[in-house]
Amino acid sequence: MAAEGAGFHEPPSPLEPPRLADPPSDVLQEAAAAFGLLASPARLHIVWVLAQGECDVSGLAERVGGALPAVSQHLAKLKLAGLVRSRREGRRQVYLVDDPDVVTIVRLMVGQLADRGAGRRSGRPEGLRGLGG
Repeated sequence: MAAEGAGFHEPPSPLEPPRLADPPSDVLQEAAAAFGLLASPARLHIVWVLAQGECDVSGLAERVGGALPAVSQHLAKLKLAGLVRSRREGRRQVYLVDDPDVVTIVRLMVGQLADRGAGRRSGRPEGLRGLGG
C-alpha cells in the first residue's frame, strides 16, 4: 500500500464532478458582460422571443409589452454585445439571436424557473436552490 504523499491519489468520488481548469479572466469578463445584459427582464424577454424565431422591432415591442424606442435601445445593446443580429427584409429590420449557446442558456434557465413556478403553484415547494439537483 502506498504511503500518503508518495504519489498515491484516490480516485475521485463518483458524486463529485471532475475539476475543470479555471477559465482565463477575459473569458470570465465576457461571460459576466453577457449575463449582465441578460439580467434585465426586458432584454431577457427579447432574447426569449428571438429564441423562438426571427422578429421585427414592432413585433418584439408588442410581444414583450414595451415601447418601440425602449425595445430598440435594448436591441442595440444586445446587438453591440453580439448576442443578436439583424438583417434587412424589404423596408424592415428583422432580428435574430446570433449565438445558439445563448439560446440554450436562456431556454434552460427560464424553462427551469417556469417549471418550478408551476410546481409552487401546484403545491410542490421548489425554488431556485433546486436547480442543481
